Amino acid sequence: MIGTDFSVDFLMMLVARAATFLLVIPIHESAHGLMAKWLGDDTAQKAGRITLNPFAHLEPIGLIMMLVLGVGWAKPVPVDPSKFKHKRLGYALVSLAGPVSNLIAAFIGAAIVTVAACVGYHVGVEELTTDMLSDFANAVFTLLVDFVQINIVLALFNMIPLPPMDGFNFLRAFMPYSFDRWVFRNQRILTGIFFGIIMLSSYVWQVRVAFAVVEKLVEVVIWMSVSWIPLLFNIK
Repeated sequence: MIGTDFSVDFLMMLVARAATFLLVIPIHESAHGLMAKWLGDDTAQKAGRITLNPFAHLEPIGLIMMLVLGVGWAKPVPVDPSKFKHKRLGYALVSLAGPVSNLIAAFIGAAIVTVAACVGYHVGVEELTTDMLSDFANAVFTLLVDFVQINIVLALFNMIPLPPMDGFNFLRAFMPYSFDRWVFRNQRILTGIFFGIIMLSSYVWQVRVAFAVVEKLVEVVIWMSVSWIPLLFNIK
C-alpha cells in the first residue's frame, strides 16, 4: 500500500539521516579540539572531546532538530583562548576548523562515491548476483551521498553569523573589544533570535530558498572538484 510504503521510506530516511549525522558530528567537533590543541589549548583533549565517538559530542535537541529540520548541532567544544599565543586569531581559527573539516569530509565522501560509481561501471550491475548484495550496495551508496550532503549543510549552517554558531565566533575575533562586551550583555537575546530564525525557517520560504541556493552552489563545487576521477578509469 502507498501509505505503508511512505511510512517505511520516511522511517528509513530518518534512520539514514541520524546515522549520517552521528558520523559527521565527531569530525566537526574533533576539528575544533584539534585546532585548539595545535594552538596550545588542551582543554578539549582533557574533556575527551577529540574523539570520533559520536556520543561524546551528542546533544539530544540538536539531534532531534537534524531529524525534523535537516540541520542540527552538538555540544560546544570547551576552548580556553587565554592559552593561545594570539588569542583572537586563535579563536577564529578554532571556529573555522569545524566547517572547513566538514567541507573536506564532503570532498572525500564525493571522491569515494565517484570511485565506487566508476568501479561499478566497469564491473557491471550483472555482477551483483543477489538482491541482498545489490540492496547493500545501494544502501552504502545512498549513505555516502547523504554523508556528502549533510557535511555541506552542517558547514553552511555553522557559518551563520549569529551566536552560538562558528560563523559568529569567527567574525567576532576581528571585531573590537567593545563588541565583545556588547555580545556578552545581549547573548541571550542574540541566541534567542538565532533559534527563532531556525524555527521560523520552516514557514518563511525566503529563508529556505536562500539556504537551499547556497547549499546547491557549494554542492555543485564539491562534485565538480571530483569530476576528474572518471578519467583515471578511462571513463569520459
